[in-house]
Amino acid sequence: MIHTAHRTARGWLGAALLGLAALAQQPAAAQSDTRPPQFPIRDFFSNPEQAYFRLSEDGRTLGFMQPVSIDGGERRLNVFVQPLSGSRPVGTPRRLTAETARDITIYHWKGGGTILYEKDFGGDENFHVVAVDVKSGKVTDLTPGDEVRASILDPLRDDPHHILVSHNRRDPQVFDVYRIDLTTGKETLVAKNPGDIIGWQTDHAGRVRVAVRTEGLNTILLYRAADKGDFKPIVTTDYRTEVDPAFFTADDRKLYAISNRARDRKALVVIDPAHPDAEKMVYEHPEVDLAGAAWSRLRKKLTYAEFQTDRTGRKFFDAPTERIFARLADKLPGMEITLQSATKAEDKFVVAAANDRTPGARYIYDAKADTLTKLAEINPKIPEAAMAPMHPVTYASRDGLTIHGYLTLPVGRTPKNLACVVNPHGGPWARDGWGYNPEVQFLANRGYCVLQMNFRGSTGYGRKFWEASFGQWGLAMQNDITDGVQWLIDQGIADPKRVGIYGASYGGYATLAGVTFTPDLYAAAVDYVGVSNLFTFMSTIPPYWKPLLPKFHDMVGDPQKDKERLAATSPALHADRIKTPILIAQGARDPRVNKAESDQMVAALRKRGVDVEYIVKDNEGHGFRNEENQFEFYGAMEAFFLKHLKPDAPGG
Repeated sequence: MIHTAHRTARGWLGAALLGLAALAQQPAAAQSDTRPPQFPIRDFFSNPEQAYFRLSEDGRTLGFMQPVSIDGGERRLNVFVQPLSGSRPVGTPRRLTAETARDITIYHWKGGGTILYEKDFGGDENFHVVAVDVKSGKVTDLTPGDEVRASILDPLRDDPHHILVSHNRRDPQVFDVYRIDLTTGKETLVAKNPGDIIGWQTDHAGRVRVAVRTEGLNTILLYRAADKGDFKPIVTTDYRTEVDPAFFTADDRKLYAISNRARDRKALVVIDPAHPDAEKMVYEHPEVDLAGAAWSRLRKKLTYAEFQTDRTGRKFFDAPTERIFARLADKLPGMEITLQSATKAEDKFVVAAANDRTPGARYIYDAKADTLTKLAEINPKIPEAAMAPMHPVTYASRDGLTIHGYLTLPVGRTPKNLACVVNPHGGPWARDGWGYNPEVQFLANRGYCVLQMNFRGSTGYGRKFWEASFGQWGLAMQNDITDGVQWLIDQGIADPKRVGIYGASYGGYATLAGVTFTPDLYAAAVDYVGVSNLFTFMSTIPPYWKPLLPKFHDMVGDPQKDKERLAATSPALHADRIKTPILIAQGARDPRVNKAESDQMVAALRKRGVDVEYIVKDNEGHGFRNEENQFEFYGAMEAFFLKHLKPDAPGG
């Protein structure tokens, strides 16, 4: 995404409130006439007919994904390829994969003749790396094994025959690195994990030169001068201080890193392994953390650093890259721009253009000719003009923190006494951002205002804001959400009797905590794969999370040392307080939030006669991926909120 004109949070808030005031002054009847039609659930949540476009490295072939029914089964996203003439697809697309159980979620080109993708089995997140020969169609599982979780570490773009993969076949708790021959499938051990390595980094030549070790509450950055020999520690920090390697400098002798050593916000720095304590500052944003940085393999240059204020922005270091984004901004006004794929020559790019009201379209941009060729609209069934703008807002928590968020108001309704849905994000160490969100637009289209808030602990706002969440699940973190509800009520936007809450993962925990610890606040709640019991949650984490458990105990709570607090903030242990109607959805194969988290809550509520609907899908994990399951879930959500929040009642 691109940001071309930065505005402060205060500026965005002022604009948002002016917009609310202008809407409130319009006659109710006139607003009623402008209400858009309610679009079908399938229009919001169907897989796009063509999307996920990627260019082969030589620029001769286009890859994309398309939902297809194979042998009469449910539609699944599979990879297709099509020749390119210049920037235009020609001929008939050819289906390359034949997945029938689940969608392919991500794929990559390896050169011009191989497609690589990561395959999930029923939602258990034990991904395998799979290779497909584009010419012959031969499919090879490169990382077989029932309990293996694998990922591509480095595609080795300068080596046509091999890739680097990390997987945990040898030990479920840790990941080793292997070089895999794409022709034979043979794997060669490159780096063996001694038991405490949680990340690996290669240099520009594909040599494993950096590792990240966890040791209690410390994180240690390890380095070696070549791809052989022992790793040596160069930076040791408490885990609250982050020094995350991004990539090497052009000469492969120093490291670019995202670091908050001796500062509150993450900045882009260069670290010399010979003098690792002397960081060289490259760029620090004055308000927020940096989210990452980008590199040109062709020109061997740092191109930009990326950050999020209310919207995504970039600091450019490379004139050709800045020129490309500027030209695209001129051609696609009002859109945020992302370069999703590029040729090896970096002369053609797949461009995504979207905003808060549409997932937009995808294009091929020819940088030499300065031409844009449209490939597809991602969701032509949903007209941009009928969707609701997302307003950045801020409010104050009860203890004085500034909470940033986004308010989406239903089109054609006076923003007064509305039925509203509060939507805390998952993570919890993540954040919501500005952009198209089908869930939010679906709810707004049904007449609800939607408030998303980046409560304390949300990433991007500096270390102090992050650390303010430690030990605060169900406490101050929950207060930030409650204070957002009160802000909506104080603004006159929300009808206090018609406020619902919906969240997934940690957002599901926040949903359950909301109806447990503030039982009079919400009229309805939807919990999607949410944590209910902090003790059982921490005892059922995947094996590869266990090396991080001491840090998780420090951030959330130790089941022994903090037993009283964890018991007090586990909704399942206080289900007797809940009186709000609840809809709960859970994937049976969820490795992060075990099905028992939902089972125990449902059992406790049903024992007391509380109105609870429960949806379980045996072929899903941490969130529903398959279309038919999404349609069922959102259909149930629609009926549930309609029954309990009544968006078309007087005042709404």
